[in-house]
Amino acid sequence: MNDSSWGAPPHTGSQAGYWGPTAQGPVPGAAPAGPAYDAPEAQQTRPMPIVPDVPAYGGDQDDDRGAARLSGPLFRDDTPQAQTYDTPQAQPHGAVPQNPEPMPDAPQPAPPPQKKSAGRDLGAAIGVGVGLGVVIIASLFVVKAVFVGVVAVAVVVGLWELTSRLQERKGIKAPLVPLALGGAAMVVAGYVRGAEGAWVAMALTALAVLVWRMTEPPEGYLKDVTAGVFAAFYVPFLATFVALMLTADDGPWRVLTFLLLTVVSDTGAYAVGWRFGKHKLAPRISPGKTREGLLGAVTFAMVAGALCMQFLIDDGSWWQGLLLGLAVAASATLGDLGESMIKRDLGIKDMGTLLPGHGGIMDRLDSLLPTAPVVWLLLVLFVGSG
Repeated sequence: MNDSSWGAPPHTGSQAGYWGPTAQGPVPGAAPAGPAYDAPEAQQTRPMPIVPDVPAYGGDQDDDRGAARLSGPLFRDDTPQAQTYDTPQAQPHGAVPQNPEPMPDAPQPAPPPQKKSAGRDLGAAIGVGVGLGVVIIASLFVVKAVFVGVVAVAVVVGLWELTSRLQERKGIKAPLVPLALGGAAMVVAGYVRGAEGAWVAMALTALAVLVWRMTEPPEGYLKDVTAGVFAAFYVPFLATFVALMLTADDGPWRVLTFLLLTVVSDTGAYAVGWRFGKHKLAPRISPGKTREGLLGAVTFAMVAGALCMQFLIDDGSWWQGLLLGLAVAASATLGDLGESMIKRDLGIKDMGTLLPGHGGIMDRLDSLLPTAPVVWLLLVLFVGSG
């Protein structure tokens, strides 16, 4: 393209209108000459400042920010200003902070101390416990047969809770009808015919479970009947020993001793464990139980056992009560842990919701059921069958 296309007259290197190097040669330090313009137009132009390259922030690991800053600021207003810590907006985008000293945190008010919680409605639990105690004591010392009926009802309700949870959580269908009928008969037979009657009723109940389950498809037969036989032994058969204690001449006092020691053991474990418990007893089974609570159960039960054997049981002695209390604390704790193991396997907290503040019937029978044969046996050894 010739120079006339830009509106300038033809020229040579020696013309006066030529802006750039002089005739004597280029001026040292001057920029290379460009095309010639008219003097008035040339005065309105100025060379673009040379902008040095600025390395990217962050190198290869910060491509986005580095690419935006490769050529440095294009205008004077883009030059980063001195950073001020009280105005974060002054820091340009992509700049790396210079680790300013952290501002001290404002003092926070101390949180209020957390009170230990019992985990249940304690008022409801006490009310329900007192109500059950009144019913049991009244039936125990008025008419023995009524107390046997109370035990049978508790057994049937406990079987219903246990079989319902097994079916809901594990799909195990332990037959409830033969269990309920056989369980009630087991308690009555133990009171009427003694230990022999209880064993016969237990065998017939197990047979009834096997036959009853045959009316359904064979899938799952083994696990269903196994759970049924276990339920028959765990709930009604162990409860039969309460009826066996009742057959003695001082039967009501023996049953009362059994109930008092079990309740006192549970209460001592709860009170001492809640107040002083720090070392877990069996965290994988029952995280709430502590060694301090077990010590409280043993202490409370031994003191109560000595008093009961001395003042409630005919021909009893205080030292026998100490041994009885120790055995009750051990059996009650193991029974509680046993049912906790069942509930943990089923993934539930309580067996039922029938008793406010307690859970279900089985949640109250957990320590009573395994303790009944222990108390019955020790009383027979200490003072006879009566």
